[in-house]
Amino acid sequence: MKFPMRYKSNNKAVPRTKSATPNRNDQAGEVAAHLSSNERVLKQVCSNSSDILFRTVTLPGQTRLLLVYVDGLVNTNMLDQVVLQPMMFEGLPGDAENGGSGSLSDLLTKRLVAVAQVKPVQQIGVIVESILKGDLAMLIDGENQALLVGLQGFEKRAIEEPSAELSVRGPRDGFTEALRTNTSLIRRRIRSEKLKMESLTLGQYSKTDIVIAYLEGVASESVLKEVRQRLHRIEIDGVLESGYIEEFIEDVPLSPFPQIQNTERPDIVCSSLLEGKIAIFVDNTPFVLIAPMTFWSGLQAVEDYYERSIYTSFIRLIRFGLLNISLLLPSLFVSLTTFHQQLVPTSLLISVAAAREGVPLPTVIETLLMEFMFEGLREAGIRLPKPIGSAVSIVGALVIGQAAVQAGIVSASVVIIVATTGIASFAIPRYNLGTAVRLLRFPMLILAGVLGLYGVIAGLFLIVIHLLGLRSFGIPYMTPISPQFPENMKDVWIRAPRWSMHQRPLLSTGGNKQRVPKGQRPSPKRGRTEP
Repeated sequence: MKFPMRYKSNNKAVPRTKSATPNRNDQAGEVAAHLSSNERVLKQVCSNSSDILFRTVTLPGQTRLLLVYVDGLVNTNMLDQVVLQPMMFEGLPGDAENGGSGSLSDLLTKRLVAVAQVKPVQQIGVIVESILKGDLAMLIDGENQALLVGLQGFEKRAIEEPSAELSVRGPRDGFTEALRTNTSLIRRRIRSEKLKMESLTLGQYSKTDIVIAYLEGVASESVLKEVRQRLHRIEIDGVLESGYIEEFIEDVPLSPFPQIQNTERPDIVCSSLLEGKIAIFVDNTPFVLIAPMTFWSGLQAVEDYYERSIYTSFIRLIRFGLLNISLLLPSLFVSLTTFHQQLVPTSLLISVAAAREGVPLPTVIETLLMEFMFEGLREAGIRLPKPIGSAVSIVGALVIGQAAVQAGIVSASVVIIVATTGIASFAIPRYNLGTAVRLLRFPMLILAGVLGLYGVIAGLFLIVIHLLGLRSFGIPYMTPISPQFPENMKDVWIRAPRWSMHQRPLLSTGGNKQRVPKGQRPSPKRGRTEP
């Protein structure tokens, strides 16, 4: 069964082959044979940039070299010990000093510069772009090419556990802002030649490096082609975070539900790659994008696959219940206490009515006000410094709630409902999906205050219809429930034992759909030592 991909864009597709970055700096031409001409062109291109350093070195035989690099992006210790010291103190190889055959750039590359990444180039634009990325450019007088030496040495954050995706059991490492550090964390876990990583550049001024990672034969070719097309279609001045890209490549930009997953954990990326999904790495951010995304993957926590299936299945069912509480509890409370009192037990109705005695505001306004204050406290706790953020949010909630009840502005029952709803929203593993539920809570409250239970049911119908029509890179958002694939439903409501999940998600994988061969269920008879 095939499902056509639907994607609308207001931007006209511009075919590109080498890079998705427009207006590359190729107008400066090629490297000239005279060093002074090259130095004049580079200084003109990099004018008013005090951090770009130019250094001229004279080698034995009166050969002049020009070194160009960005201060702070190059490892100066390696520059001194690996490049400058051999050339200035140890001298050139004997055949170079005696005028032997071969160009000086070849001798430097093969016998003197002890750096793994040395690449000859001839375009001034490529040289400037590489310098700004942290490479050292070496230009030789009398030769019409330059050497780019990989000496990146800028400061970067150490690998540590992500603060937003904690787990009791599992790896403790997380992505950093360094692109190659992030890709190496994936290579450490998936040591297969089938793991492919394609590079491109986005951003007219930022020239941010992007990497598309996937497992060849496991990822769907149609989804991979769509990812490439959407990324190459982007035209933007700069990419500072993966969220910049996410807004350009999602199917329905105005939907409250996220269609692309983001994570800081390498193990989540690896498990997604093994399911046939595609990861998008962006330089200078620890958040990696994963596509396609389904509604059910937003409710799956990383610990669901590290603990035993019985325990994780029970926790997952609780999580689904808390999701419904987070979305529906305030609207159900408003509709029942305002329009359908006959559905509430008498003793409970009397208790709620007694708590509301003297409250001047209608229930719907009272609940909306408390929800607004709760979201404000949550936002304040995030924005404030860590030592005082949690204290302010907790103390603020206690003080404001108690004072509002004692002043007769809100009832105690509404405070309980709002607090329970907020706690339930914290149980959603993915922050962006939890944000969507929090956002939908307000229109559901308004519908409940206007139409009662009929408004709640109408709101639910609209949400379900929207979810059923939503797609992520052509994959239905509610798969494998709609459309239904019984084999893939073992990892939706519950998490079946790993030995029973034989197939990968059918719609997002290519030809290799088998995950676990059959016949691996543990048996008490296997491995028994005979007396």
